[in-house]
Amino acid sequence: MADDATLERPRSVHVMAKPSGAICNIDCKYCFYLEKEKLYPEKGKQWRMDDATLDKYVKQYIAAQDVPEVNFAWQGGEPTLMGVGFFEKAVLLQEKYADGKHITNAFQTNGTLLDDEWGEFLSKNRFLVGISIDGPEEIHNHYRVDKGGKPTFDKVMRGVDIVKKHGVEFNTLTVLQAHNAQYPLEVYRFLKSIGSRYIQFIPIVERIAQQPVNDLLTLVDPGYEDKATVSKWSLSPNQYGRFLCQVFDEWVRKDVGQCFVQIVDVALGAWMGQNPSLCVFSETCGDALIIEHNGDLYSCDHFVYPEYNVGNVHDIDISEMVSGSAQRKFGTDKRDTLPKFCRECDYRFACNGGCPKHRFIRTPDGEKGLNYFCKGYKMFFKHADPYMRVMAGEISRGQPASNVMTWIQQQEKERAASRMQQAGRNEPCPCGSGKKFKHCHGQKK
Repeated sequence: MADDATLERPRSVHVMAKPSGAICNIDCKYCFYLEKEKLYPEKGKQWRMDDATLDKYVKQYIAAQDVPEVNFAWQGGEPTLMGVGFFEKAVLLQEKYADGKHITNAFQTNGTLLDDEWGEFLSKNRFLVGISIDGPEEIHNHYRVDKGGKPTFDKVMRGVDIVKKHGVEFNTLTVLQAHNAQYPLEVYRFLKSIGSRYIQFIPIVERIAQQPVNDLLTLVDPGYEDKATVSKWSLSPNQYGRFLCQVFDEWVRKDVGQCFVQIVDVALGAWMGQNPSLCVFSETCGDALIIEHNGDLYSCDHFVYPEYNVGNVHDIDISEMVSGSAQRKFGTDKRDTLPKFCRECDYRFACNGGCPKHRFIRTPDGEKGLNYFCKGYKMFFKHADPYMRVMAGEISRGQPASNVMTWIQQQEKERAASRMQQAGRNEPCPCGSGKKFKHCHGQKK
């Protein structure tokens, strides 16, 4: 049971805005959000956040922050469907209600509707833009198609060109699913090639109920206990682990300090003794909510289900909803319901059970609440551990983490020399030439 201290309102809270709700101009086959449209079945519904709701959201969100900087995050659905004018209003409202606080904006988009008007606005107002892209053309187009089933890659790349043209800072978000996870290096190298220097990999797993819940949603929450199967597009735990390990191996040898991979950055912080900065891996959560187009607030982007609706900005302030007992309990349950198997795990400090949305399988001894990706996380954390220790040590001594690349080169040089010394004359040469050792590096000089 959480004590009173844990139920206090946090100094800051993150509320991601979905001003167009679940409406999107493309039809990603794995998207868990498109069916949320069913939660708002009124005929003739306008899927736009109106001016009154926008005003209340901006005012209340800024007021809820007891910190000097406030970050607004705009997502969807697809936020560009709202048009530039909507966000011009948002920026003016931010200026009106800032009360001395510094305001920043992040904007997640599929990129297909970006044009020069958008580029000028995003640049002028210093928006950080996240582009959703799943890899090179054939890999990206496997699932990310438009409403007519046609590929979207070329349109996304035009969007990337727009943000580059206008000097807009951008990063990339890649959904990891059953298809693109088969190509870790192709995906990673492609993202670097288009200029992404901050890369997010978001693993996806969804369970499909045999019967829709309340005749509405078929993709169910982790507490659902009736018959449901993992979708065909979902990433497997082993796929996830292998993907992360292969990307990490390339990153740690070539790109430390030049390219940033979110899960690696967060893990490194944990190896340095910090509480993981990403809600997925923090001990508790509940401070990252979402607001729908009509002002409804939900506990989390991954928990947009009726039972996790904590209120509406037209009826109650965001600060009150965030500090309410239901939302505080939602956050502390992440810690308080952690299975014994997780509490005793060597990597709890880095994982803390992962996202509650993914905690729907049982531990080896039958306890509920194990993360579906547990094996994948363990594979990655175990593989990365020696390198994380070196980087954490370097940083603690005031040195750059990139020194790990020199350390790796030295380690590999020493191992290569050892293999040369131990090679038999008739064995393959350790250099990989394909020749016998005696005809290659073992030749007498």
